[in-house]
Amino acid sequence: MAYPTFVNIVEVGPRDGLQNEKQNVPTATKLELIRRLENSGLKQIEAAAFVSPKWVPQMADHSEVMREVMRSKRPGVGYPVLVPNLKGFEAALVAGVEEIAIFAAASEAFSQKNINCSIAESLDRFVPVMAAAKAANVKVRGYVSCVVGCPYQGEVPPQIVADVAHALYAMGCYEVSLGDTIGVGTPASVLAMLEAVAKRIPLKFIAGHYHDTYGMAIANIHASLQFGISTFDSSIAGLGGCPYAAGASGNVATEDVVYLLNGLGLESGISLDSLVETADWISNALGRQPASRVSRAMLAKCQKS
Repeated sequence: MAYPTFVNIVEVGPRDGLQNEKQNVPTATKLELIRRLENSGLKQIEAAAFVSPKWVPQMADHSEVMREVMRSKRPGVGYPVLVPNLKGFEAALVAGVEEIAIFAAASEAFSQKNINCSIAESLDRFVPVMAAAKAANVKVRGYVSCVVGCPYQGEVPPQIVADVAHALYAMGCYEVSLGDTIGVGTPASVLAMLEAVAKRIPLKFIAGHYHDTYGMAIANIHASLQFGISTFDSSIAGLGGCPYAAGASGNVATEDVVYLLNGLGLESGISLDSLVETADWISNALGRQPASRVSRAMLAKCQKS
């Protein structure tokens, strides 16, 4: 199958990337990060999660962040937020949010451990959210986690992933993002999973969300591109560790993805140089180097010259 002519990047750094940071990230820093990502050409920036501060302290300022983001939103840019339930949706709506994301797991063990309910029960919880979103004209994106492997049950059957993804699509999600949450996927296992999902959902409604725990994220994206997937989630500077694998990296870095796309001659509308500058800036703010190999290489090259 031929590569897609244009590749969409959903930037998840401000939410998925920052949510597990132990140090408090000031609201002003989060807002500046979002603005810098806008300036890099990103058109989808997941900006916050409307979850309880008790469980995710880093997202305690979600309403403040989103009110400011929506007050000065850039034309043509979307700012989705993660919501776990109807209460989260209602709070997001008050903040002016125009797009949300909901999530389910493809692993029964993960669903029970993470949100204390079965996969079916988790999907049922989103029925009122979908109804409320439709009534408010709010777009909904779906996430499926553990699409290749689970930290509790091990390998996840592709057919289960397909069932959960189809359920989200049938509920009204305009796109379903398939997450290799613990980063154990390889091109072979990812393609087997995609083949199962593609039998239930058209390719144009499927996105890839690959973690880099075992260094396979870019390889998995390349394989997915060849399969026909044209939308991928990524995180600036590789922000976001994997809470299920001590010391492991999490999200694939946006710079690494764009470097791949540039090398393949594929359009994304994103400036690599601007991304690297942004990665350097947010990494300095967090007191460390970017996890992105591309950023580290390009920054070292600049320092030598």
